[in-house]
Amino acid sequence: MSAETVEEYKEVFERFDTSSKGSITTNSLGDALAACGAKVPGFKVRDIQESYTEGVITFDDFCKILNQVRSKNTFKETIKPIELKKKVNVNKGSEKSSEWTTHSYAEEEKLAFVDWINFRLAKDELLLKLGSIPISEEGEALFAALRDGIIMNKLVNDSVEDTVDERALNLPSESGNLSIFKIQENQTLALNSCVAIGCNVVNIGAEDLINGKAHLCLGLLWQVIRIGLMAKITLKDCPGLRALLDEFETLEQLLAMSPEEILCRWVNYQLNKVGCKRVVKNFTHDIKDSEVYAHLLVAVCPEDKGPIGLDPLNIQDLTKRAEMVLDNAEMIDARSFVRAHDIVNGNQKLNLAFVANLFNMYPAMDAVEGFEIIEETREEKTMRNWMNSCGATPRVKYIYEDLKDGLAIIQLFDKIQKGCVNWKKVNTPPFKALGGAMKQIENCNYAIDLGHNLGFVLVGIDGKNLHDGDKLTLGLVWQMMRHYTLAMLTHDGKIMKDNEIIKWCNDKLAEKGKTSSFSSFKDSSLGNSRTIVDLIDAISPGYINYDLVTAAGTDDEKFLNARYAITMARKIGARIFALPEDITEVNPKMIMTVFACLMSVGFAKDQQKK
Repeated sequence: MSAETVEEYKEVFERFDTSSKGSITTNSLGDALAACGAKVPGFKVRDIQESYTEGVITFDDFCKILNQVRSKNTFKETIKPIELKKKVNVNKGSEKSSEWTTHSYAEEEKLAFVDWINFRLAKDELLLKLGSIPISEEGEALFAALRDGIIMNKLVNDSVEDTVDERALNLPSESGNLSIFKIQENQTLALNSCVAIGCNVVNIGAEDLINGKAHLCLGLLWQVIRIGLMAKITLKDCPGLRALLDEFETLEQLLAMSPEEILCRWVNYQLNKVGCKRVVKNFTHDIKDSEVYAHLLVAVCPEDKGPIGLDPLNIQDLTKRAEMVLDNAEMIDARSFVRAHDIVNGNQKLNLAFVANLFNMYPAMDAVEGFEIIEETREEKTMRNWMNSCGATPRVKYIYEDLKDGLAIIQLFDKIQKGCVNWKKVNTPPFKALGGAMKQIENCNYAIDLGHNLGFVLVGIDGKNLHDGDKLTLGLVWQMMRHYTLAMLTHDGKIMKDNEIIKWCNDKLAEKGKTSSFSSFKDSSLGNSRTIVDLIDAISPGYINYDLVTAAGTDDEKFLNARYAITMARKIGARIFALPEDITEVNPKMIMTVFACLMSVGFAKDQQKK
């Protein structure tokens, strides 16, 4: 398959990838094949669809299917991913560059992310002092800049504030040196922090970031950047979003929409305000001629920065028109992510980022009075991040709405207990208007059965509760997270119990001469984080800088200790989802996960010594 053919297939694929997840639903396969000129009988399409039990098809698989169609192969064989060639950027003559480009990558993404990092971190005093900012657009400078892990940790904090306690970062010496071991610790911290904010980090290790594997670095960067961009597309941050709902839609339905769907509605709302009749359904083909962007910028431009006109629409050359539109965006400091050719080519990812950033800067929506703002609780946020980090597809935005069809829960059961799901019992989309709700409830009932099979306590909850978005849903998700966490701690095939975790932790503390201990996960003494800090130092001696551990005499000092403890736990390899407040308030459920994860790291280190 030629590179040109791959690009053509990619363009079609992205048109049907409405969720921007790098996959299309099996239901859209037939139309996607037809759009590529492949007329496949309906029964053969259904045969292929049945082989994808999770209801999604990646681009690699899509190309494999197309190859089989072209060569008239049967569809009974297992469809396996194929290797694809993409745009490659290699700085010839550099051995290090050769190392950093073992896989190909999209040059436009690299440039966009360089621009964004330079913009967001431009005033960071540490990065300026180290000379890490600005990053050059040339060659592989981005991947070299990411090598020591400092920028990635900074970017995580830019997306979700206070995730990383930057006091824990290893910094270069005065001579500019940082050992490979210290670099690896920074990258381990970065990866575990990415997981904590909901990134799906699969088959990526610290070594991959250190060696600058471009496709992995760019993939992780996009996840972190995307989370930050989408974080404020909420009713709490923009109450005016209520105006985007149709007459008979509810707030819960708005919460269930993906960020992409909300942004499309927002764009259409703004277009309508300025009398533009265009309707945007995607950020690929619908924006290629720049007409939508020209009107959108007019609609959102604040009075003190305008006016912005529609002069670009007088230009027939689409690339020149796009450049003029971006000049208008620069007038309001919103020229981020896209370049003219990214608009003309309909780059879905970068155009989505451009629109999201524009929304964050200039939502241009009046607040709607007289309705209650539904805010996500801290516990709901933690559970959502955990589910997304496990690869829930599509991403979970609002627990109670996004789990109603049972599919995400069933996916997660399959991840926390491999082989426990019989996919023949699972109903997959599309769900018809007539009878679709019953199919979803059947999925939810099956999810409850899976929980019972794993010994979960699910008194008073059934599939109907899940489908109705009942708050009991959170209890099921918590037990799934608990099982996932404790599954790392097995002895003779049995998952360890709470009292066994407590005993191990106290024994480890005593073994290393620590005076701290605790009697239960409700022990009030845990609120100062000292016991957690001591356990980290017992597992990895010398890691803790006790000069940074306060006396915890005030709430602020307790918070500082908790944030430092969580960051250091991640730095030694523990995947912690708890927040500092969970420790300071002594939330026994989340504190249990902290000690369980630390115990898992301790087990691994003890095994290495044997």
